[in-house]
Amino acid sequence: MEFPQELKYTEDHEWIRVEGNVGTIGITDHAQGELGDIVYVDIPNPSANVNKGDSFGTIEAVKTVAEMFTPVTGQLVEINSGLNDAPETVNSDPYGNGWIAKIKLSNPDELNSLMDADAYKAHLGK
Repeated sequence: MEFPQELKYTEDHEWIRVEGNVGTIGITDHAQGELGDIVYVDIPNPSANVNKGDSFGTIEAVKTVAEMFTPVTGQLVEINSGLNDAPETVNSDPYGNGWIAKIKLSNPDELNSLMDADAYKAHLGK
């Protein structure tokens, strides 16, 4: 299982990679493994203003549907349209081409409340 050091993590198993004032959001390797084969990603409002902890969409696997939560407050500015045709990319490359959305951060200080890779590993008991 991978734990990229440059990412910040949530207790709900989302990750964020920040470049400038935009963060790329996805689900962790652990989360995709728990969900199983992902068949659909749904983000109903791709330009929504969201608060930290808000649900911004769902991810559907063969046997379950899970909500995805924003790790920070901001405006969704891009959705990974490649997941429409290949949602399984979240399984095969959760930290790369399997990213889910990009968000323009409203309050970068919220990043300080997220876990680094070592804290996330400890959260998982690894």
